[in-house]
Amino acid sequence: MDTLAERWARLEPHVTAVGPDDGRPRPAVLLFHGCGGIRDHLPLYAEAAKAAGWRAYIIDSFAPRGWSRAFAMATVCTGLHFRGHARGGDVLATIDGLSRRPEVDADRLCLAGWSHGGWGIMEAMSADPRPGALGLADPAACDLAGVKGAWLAYPYVGLLAANRMKPWRHCPRTIGVIARTDHLTTVRNAERVHAMVRNCGVEVETWIAEGTHSFDEPMSAPPMRHDPELTREAIQRFTALLTDLAPAL
Repeated sequence: MDTLAERWARLEPHVTAVGPDDGRPRPAVLLFHGCGGIRDHLPLYAEAAKAAGWRAYIIDSFAPRGWSRAFAMATVCTGLHFRGHARGGDVLATIDGLSRRPEVDADRLCLAGWSHGGWGIMEAMSADPRPGALGLADPAACDLAGVKGAWLAYPYVGLLAANRMKPWRHCPRTIGVIARTDHLTTVRNAERVHAMVRNCGVEVETWIAEGTHSFDEPMSAPPMRHDPELTREAIQRFTALLTDLAPAL
């Protein structure tokens, strides 16, 4: 079991930073990939964040563990290994670690997750921060007050996400992207989950994208299908969220 600092020490060498070339504290968006690892669409979102004046950090959860894409596809994507609660520990450790950097405005953070990454964010937001939760010895030491937004792109909310209806303990402004023909959930189930989050008393916007799961991933394979037009709209909506969270940049 790791402490927040120990988990971050493992993750930090595998974090890709994208942002303005200066040292001033700027708001930061933390990008968590899907079960297949980092794919070509995440840098597109990171560059959009940079253009909006934000710093973006793409967190690789697999490289520190020595996992290949083939291993992840066979074990993580099938739900056999590394489920959302385990990924939630990476989310908290990254929040804690990046908040300590001088070039990050720790009071203006946004979490962004795709599929498995969204599942991990939801677990991090809802977990009781007792010692041992999310595989961390000290989860309560992570201050969530600076997390002002969340972007959940077709998060996994199927049967293995046992805590999907568990109320969040920290509820930032959230955009939930629902894929109309997602093979991993029905629209009705996804809407129920987002409605539960909305009951926290914060703004939750849902967008039903007329595409498949991972519609914004260029190398997606059946039953998933890449849709360039939807991808452009998703990036525009993502950028609009960041702009709304930090309009003065």
